Amino acid sequence: MAKDTSKKLTEGNPMRLILGFMIPVLIGMLFQQFYSLVDTVIVGKALGVSALAAVGSTGSITFLTIGFCNGVASGFAIPVAQRFGAEDHKSLRRYVTNSAWLAIILSLVMTVFVSIYCREILILMQTPEDILDEAYAYLLVIFLGIPVTYLYNLTSGIIRSLGDSKTPVYFLLLASALNIVLDLVFILGMKTGVGGAAVATVISQAVSGILCLVFMIRRFPILKMEKGDWKLRKRESFVLLSMGLPMGLQYSITGIGSVVLQASVNTLGSMAVAVQTASGRLINFFAVFYDAIGSTMATYGGQNVGAGKLDHLKAGLKAALIVDMIYAVIAWILLYFFSYKFLLLFLNSNETVIMQESRTYMLIVTAFFALLALVNTFRFLIQGMGYSSFALLAGIAEMIARILVAFTLVPVMGIMAAAIAGPIAWLFADAFLVPAYFWCCRQTEKKLGQPYMTSQRS
Repeated sequence: MAKDTSKKLTEGNPMRLILGFMIPVLIGMLFQQFYSLVDTVIVGKALGVSALAAVGSTGSITFLTIGFCNGVASGFAIPVAQRFGAEDHKSLRRYVTNSAWLAIILSLVMTVFVSIYCREILILMQTPEDILDEAYAYLLVIFLGIPVTYLYNLTSGIIRSLGDSKTPVYFLLLASALNIVLDLVFILGMKTGVGGAAVATVISQAVSGILCLVFMIRRFPILKMEKGDWKLRKRESFVLLSMGLPMGLQYSITGIGSVVLQASVNTLGSMAVAVQTASGRLINFFAVFYDAIGSTMATYGGQNVGAGKLDHLKAGLKAALIVDMIYAVIAWILLYFFSYKFLLLFLNSNETVIMQESRTYMLIVTAFFALLALVNTFRFLIQGMGYSSFALLAGIAEMIARILVAFTLVPVMGIMAAAIAGPIAWLFADAFLVPAYFWCCRQTEKKLGQPYMTSQRS
């Protein structure tokens, strides 16, 4: 029999458990960002600033749609983590199969809708005419790849819910290498332009998704399906949708604010879009740490609530916050001293104005990484505890903040207003999420019949 790679996060030192689970997740996410950076490097160096701006102009709408897919898949994995923590394997299998049916339905509906209206969306966002065609070529391919986005995020999410955060990393390493090769083949060899970069990304994600699926089937004995497990059930579907849709909508609602902000930046011209693109890619690379801690806390919260270990949950939150704040300082220092060297990955040294504005943009955003740390840590922990609707409300808070900046500050301050939009949005979300966390604790205490605020340590 194949080795079972599942792992419980309900026993042992919380700091050690969180770091042990998070580091493989972080490595995997870094490689995801890495091949996104490779796309940007090759596009910027081989095709020029105009092509770089074209790819960047699609960022917010990509986040809105692909973020919805990621959020839904992450939400679907939470009941799996909870049932695994409770050792209810029969229910766990039914959640897995029902999540697969729901993902198929959602991916087909989304792909058809957004692909049909792809150009209209870009026009509505006031995408500059000189980059519209290239932006459309890139975005359409990304939209057509929505089914493989669901495939990878759902399968890797289920694997992580069962405590195995390492295996998806191995497949992403392979996919990253494949993406680089395909970038070179399509863009430099076949001269396909920015569309080739999108094709390379979709193919690479499809490969990693298929590998995760095969591994999941072969390596987890508890996922060996029995008669009746594949039936689409109302109860399981309702629970999955109640978890997944709020998380997906949270990304999309946050994305709406980003779309409005992007539309506002687009009115400043393609040079401003290039500044936002170059700096945004690097910010996303450094911010992936907080995506990893968020993914970790969702699984950690789900397993510990399922096992009824609320004191262990509290200790894990404290450990995560310590790690968060240390990293926030390190990230800003690195960008302060090495930002120009990082920007040379995308830009030529003679583009001095774009370089200077991009550096300022990055330093403004990363100075407030502590706010982003709180957003991801509290949001995903709350979701893992089973209160995913709060993610939706936090997303609304972020959306309002970005829209306010887009309409009031961008016309006055220009591109630098977009830099402060993120920190303002994080502050709005934190003002909601931190109190919400304590409310969720009290509700969980009532459900499980045990006090949350205990001094016991596992």
